[in-house]
Amino acid sequence: MTPQKSAFAALIVAITLSVFILFPLNLAAKSPASPPDQWPDGTPIDAWFGDTTRVDVGTLGRQYVITDYGVQTDSTLLQTVAIQGVIDRAAREGGGVVVVPRGTFLTGALFFRQGTHLHLAEGGVLKGIDAIKHYPLRRTRMEGQTLNYFAALVNADGLDGFTITGQGTINGNGLRFWEEFWLRRKFNPKCTNLEALRPRLVYLSDCRNVTVQDVHLINSAFWTNHLYRCSRVKYIGCTIYAPHMPEDAKAPSSDAIDLDVCHDVLIHGCDISVNDDAVVLKGGKGTWADQDPDNGPNERIIVQHCHYGFVHGCLTLGSESIYDRNVILRRCHVEEAQRVLWLKMRTDTPQHYEYVTVEDITGSCGSFLFIHPWSQFHHQVDRPDMPLSQCNDISMRRISMQCDKMFNVKTSDKYVLRDFTLDGEPLTFE
Repeated sequence: MTPQKSAFAALIVAITLSVFILFPLNLAAKSPASPPDQWPDGTPIDAWFGDTTRVDVGTLGRQYVITDYGVQTDSTLLQTVAIQGVIDRAAREGGGVVVVPRGTFLTGALFFRQGTHLHLAEGGVLKGIDAIKHYPLRRTRMEGQTLNYFAALVNADGLDGFTITGQGTINGNGLRFWEEFWLRRKFNPKCTNLEALRPRLVYLSDCRNVTVQDVHLINSAFWTNHLYRCSRVKYIGCTIYAPHMPEDAKAPSSDAIDLDVCHDVLIHGCDISVNDDAVVLKGGKGTWADQDPDNGPNERIIVQHCHYGFVHGCLTLGSESIYDRNVILRRCHVEEAQRVLWLKMRTDTPQHYEYVTVEDITGSCGSFLFIHPWSQFHHQVDRPDMPLSQCNDISMRRISMQCDKMFNVKTSDKYVLRDFTLDGEPLTFE
């Protein structure tokens, strides 16, 4: 072949690849829609997932407007004790709705009780104080471990039927925490999240039948929503935001929703833009993570009809995760995501991700599918029977996106990738 013909052939290949990366809809259009009532493994989806009806706050019992019980409308006055007193009173009197009216109310960690709910009226703001001493140390869950760490701004443990509702805002007021984090990183580049001393915004543990709807969850000092061992949870119509610029004041590790050993979760119609991953499946880390009873799987998760601004990953499995199954991301629009589906493969942890479907996604991103070994804070110990990690039965279909790179995948002898498909056609990675 002449040099001219070689150059022409290379150009044709480059153009073909660019068209595939930028406009994969032509492939997607040939694929029939999947049955709407089945999980990726073929089992039926419970009707509960199809109900996106808003909770009627009027049915939740007596309303306790915090300003009727001694809480002042003063954004500079720390009122943790007074607000907690309203929550405790509502619990003593049989339960009800703690209402934050219009105005800004400064507080440290709050703890909700069985039968109590939180409602933020339009213009009402719970604002977290930016000093860690107001978030007490508790036995809790962080980064795939059970340990002593700081409480969140809003905390609920062991509750059945808890709700957070309204058009108002929970504001983590995280700027001071973010600035201190980046200063620590300049002093010690290996500084971990746990050394930075930052509270989460919302922490729900061992809760069931939870609804979080319509609220604005913003400026968290650390993870925005962290759910541990929760089931039957719905996030509907929420706005979750933390800034990704400027460089010295962006919100580090401000994950939107971290699901940690959870099952039956619906995230519907949310607007998400944070300086880290959006919906993240966690559940444990470490060479013996699968033997720890505090760890476990995430199963039956649906994320749908959401809008993504800037995020590192729209749907991320890992970095602290051991087993995830039956996960669906569908009918979402993406604008500034670095990645859409991110499978973080921790080589010091046995991991298994299976039966994941991503479908009907529009917009633009850096990489659509991203799989690399994950080595941040890696700690491998000897284990003779270490299971080989794997990802299997990962389906992508009807994708209409502009991508810098459709598939950014690195293989490894530490994990197996099998049964990946795009619009029903098998994919192989080398």
